[in-house]
Amino acid sequence: MEFTFLDHMPTSQMAFSSFFLWLPLIFTVISSHVNAFTGTYGVNYGRIADNIPSPESVVTLLKAAKIKNTRIYDADHQVLSAFKGSGIEIIVGLGNEYLKDISIGEDRAMNWIKENVEPFLPGTKIRGIAVGNEILGATDMELWEVLLPAAKNVYSALQRLGLEKTVEVSSPHSEAVFANSFPPSACVFREDVLQFMKPLLQFFWQIGSPFYINAYPFLAYKNDPEHIDINYALFKSNPGIHDAKTNLHYDNMFEAQVDAAYAALEKAGFPKMEVIVSETGWASRGDPNEAGADAQNARTYNKNLRKRLAKKKGTPYRPKVSVRAYVFALFNENLKPGPTSERNFGLFKADGSISYDIGFTGLVPSSAPSSLLPFKSVGAMTCAAALYLIF
Repeated sequence: MEFTFLDHMPTSQMAFSSFFLWLPLIFTVISSHVNAFTGTYGVNYGRIADNIPSPESVVTLLKAAKIKNTRIYDADHQVLSAFKGSGIEIIVGLGNEYLKDISIGEDRAMNWIKENVEPFLPGTKIRGIAVGNEILGATDMELWEVLLPAAKNVYSALQRLGLEKTVEVSSPHSEAVFANSFPPSACVFREDVLQFMKPLLQFFWQIGSPFYINAYPFLAYKNDPEHIDINYALFKSNPGIHDAKTNLHYDNMFEAQVDAAYAALEKAGFPKMEVIVSETGWASRGDPNEAGADAQNARTYNKNLRKRLAKKKGTPYRPKVSVRAYVFALFNENLKPGPTSERNFGLFKADGSISYDIGFTGLVPSSAPSSLLPFKSVGAMTCAAALYLIF
């Protein structure tokens, strides 16, 4: 979770030429592309906690909330078994700790997939494998070097199993991969990152995978509250910013961050690659030095984000490509290290009640102000009837 708030620039001649160099691969991309995301709204199901509901209860919660997409950061068998038959699409994580081993040979990747993915298909809708998390731009340079070979071995193993058109291979990035620049159109990948990022992007373009970015207006605001308008970060009314390069106006930081990723991709030679937000959210509590971390701001951000994603609209620079995002996170996670904010990103509290009201209901009654029925009060009603009352 690193911060920048950037955008995108118009297609340069170099990027334009690059597109035609890649033209022969378009049919490959189309034929092998996996649509791992239904609609526009998803949620990250983090589980670094000892007090959150069971996976079976989580399935109930997600279905009641009509959330069809989720990401986990491992391939926990209890979770994957609980999701069987739910219809909820799930991306599993191949943890950073496995990358060096997986990069050595395809047989290692095959063993991992045969243990953690193949046995649960097709009942559990595993639609993707996230190979590592926030590798490039972080401090472990050895992982930078093994990320691409690990991703290639995972994809090759999926191909041998005939699963490459069912299960997407990707790798989420933090904004640490970008140079800290403004406005959005000025965004570029860091020079030290680019030598590793470009071949990774080339591979993902060939197999039809999108670019996943963890975009947090909260972190940008927390790091520079004196110069960032909190209303701009929260999707509230504000003057916004003008990008002179593209002549585009941004009235919220989230869209500027998404277009920043498009700008960096374009300059790297990948103007047609889709950007999907793999994490975004706002902390409901924080330490005294964590500006903006409170329940009201978290509610405002997540409620406005949900409304914005529901419109299925694009960004100022990519108006025809609907923005898709996974919110971080489903629950507050009491065992996460770091500042207080890290343990308070949940839409729901540990007991399954809502952290604040953005239109969802919880597994138990909540002290948070809400006009919604708590899930248990629905009693023995059918799921369909419950959903009618909830929405």
